[in-house]
Amino acid sequence: MNTAIDVTGLRKSFGGKAVVDGLDFEVARGEVFALLGPNGAGKTTTISILTTLIVPDAGTARVAGFDVVTQRSEVQQRISLTGQSAAVDDALTATENVVMFARLAGLGRTAARERATALIAAFDLADAAGRAVRTFSGGMRRRLDLALSFVATPEVLFLDEPTTGLDTRSRRELWELIRAVAAAGTTVFLTTQYLEEADQLADRIAVLHDGRVAALGTAAELKARIGGDTVELHDRQGELLREIPTDGGVAQLRRALDRLDEEGLDGVVSLRRPSLEDVFLAVTARPLKEHA
Repeated sequence: MNTAIDVTGLRKSFGGKAVVDGLDFEVARGEVFALLGPNGAGKTTTISILTTLIVPDAGTARVAGFDVVTQRSEVQQRISLTGQSAAVDDALTATENVVMFARLAGLGRTAARERATALIAAFDLADAAGRAVRTFSGGMRRRLDLALSFVATPEVLFLDEPTTGLDTRSRRELWELIRAVAAAGTTVFLTTQYLEEADQLADRIAVLHDGRVAALGTAAELKARIGGDTVELHDRQGELLREIPTDGGVAQLRRALDRLDEEGLDGVVSLRRPSLEDVFLAVTARPLKEHA
């Protein structure tokens, strides 16, 4: 694996409580990697350590080949972070926000203006370039926030619950932007509590439980751990009457239907495949507080 992020034995406690308790994982260059877990699972703490905002108590983490503790400046030069709330200035226009960030990044006046024009267009904000950000919708603000992350193209882009608070349309628009970013070669490290988001975007998913990685793999691999399909029988009001696990094969599906006939049950039959919610429940024994 050509590694972009390498984490070994990472630990962090606050007030005597371990929030990150021995994390181990790797992220390949160019990969979209999702860290899944409920509020308080350690997602934001992990991303804060990897972006040099917090120093770990123990363990090591390397990002883009550099240690996040002993080589902080080298890491910072190669990453961008978009947090849970947009970091834009409401009083400025979209263009003014990007120009300001570009100037802070060391670009000259002309180069900053050119970079702003290119990013505003790339993130579909050209029609609103001259408007004050306070007039923007939530989706537009998140697109602008993501654009700011690309003033200097990062090797690794960290997104900490980037779609929290967005409506369904805005969330899906941001997904398309994230896919485009990854397709261009940037490694994307994504934290989320939205199951569908991880399923749709991530090449691999890690599920956090009690500060540790409880499951790791592709969405398909994680779902396969739960088992095969389940035949469900509901009454006309939608209440579940019976469920029969199967391996997903035709023979077991037939046997499941025969069993329903033998038991004299009547209703609406459906086939349910394992979901990421099933995975989460299986490895943590608790549901997410919210999911898409």
